[in-house]
Amino acid sequence: MKHIISVLVENESGVLSRVSGLFSARGFNIESLTVAPVGDKQTSRITLVTGGDGPIIEQILKQLHKLIPVIQVVNLSEGPHVGRELMLIKVSTERGQDKNVRDEIMDIVAIFRAQVVDATPTSLIIEVTGDNDKLHACLAMLEPYGVGEVVRTGQVALARGNRK
Repeated sequence: MKHIISVLVENESGVLSRVSGLFSARGFNIESLTVAPVGDKQTSRITLVTGGDGPIIEQILKQLHKLIPVIQVVNLSEGPHVGRELMLIKVSTERGQDKNVRDEIMDIVAIFRAQVVDATPTSLIIEVTGDNDKLHACLAMLEPYGVGEVVRTGQVALARGNRK
């Protein structure tokens, strides 16, 4: 099972290295990792996605709590949360001599509530935001047109309501 773990840390050098080192030293895999300063710029939020059963996740959470710069650790997967990921896709618009290619791609973009963020005579860069399933589905629909490059942010998430 995948778990989304939110770690609030003091914004100082080496914190990300210590958190990721904790995972690698114990043989745990990090599937995605995002980090950025939060409002006050003295703290940062690390959001990571990892897999494992209950005892493994419990061990991870306990080890994270022991790290000095860690302020708060929350397993967001244990309750209601909102998670999103961003993906940029470069798609070719040169498929054969078909003049409707751009229109077809724009229809797909509209279906997924995505947006075109860059256009050249030969390609479009499309921005898609959503959950993992939505991103995979959008990518699958665009592949026949010639996907050149793909970049993804990794998941970010927050607990819903008053839960922290």
